[in-house]
Amino acid sequence: MMADLQPTRGLYYEDYAVGVSITSQGRTVTESDIVNFAMLSGDWNPLHTDAQAAKETPYGERIAHGMLVLSMATGLAERLGFLNQTVLGFMGLNWQFRAAVKIGDTIRVQAAVSELKPMPRLGGGYVTFKVQILNQEDKVVQRGEWVMLIKSQTS
Repeated sequence: MMADLQPTRGLYYEDYAVGVSITSQGRTVTESDIVNFAMLSGDWNPLHTDAQAAKETPYGERIAHGMLVLSMATGLAERLGFLNQTVLGFMGLNWQFRAAVKIGDTIRVQAAVSELKPMPRLGGGYVTFKVQILNQEDKVVQRGEWVMLIKSQTS
């Protein structure tokens, strides 16, 4: 199934099995990412955008917005191909922010199927993924569950 695969097309609901997992490539967080996200979101918190102010925080330097890192994770997952053209909707998430991501950190996503729930009236089923975002030191910086409505092959 999904373990160690890099599918070129999206997987249908029937292709998933509890326990299978996939890991993305890494992506390095840059200062430009943080500035662009601040511009897009309007979140100019000095913790993210003011080098001098951030020196006075427990982190000692600027850190990436938590929502920026989560957004990057969805992009990393999409690039894997298993969601391509078969996701009908991102239905929800339960999420924890565990550690700071600094400029220059490289993150990657690990996703494992934890639950399947057929939803034939919606044209597919809910696939729940246990997701972790890890940094270059294999430290979990964010984690939680993503629930997606995935198209059925028979719909």
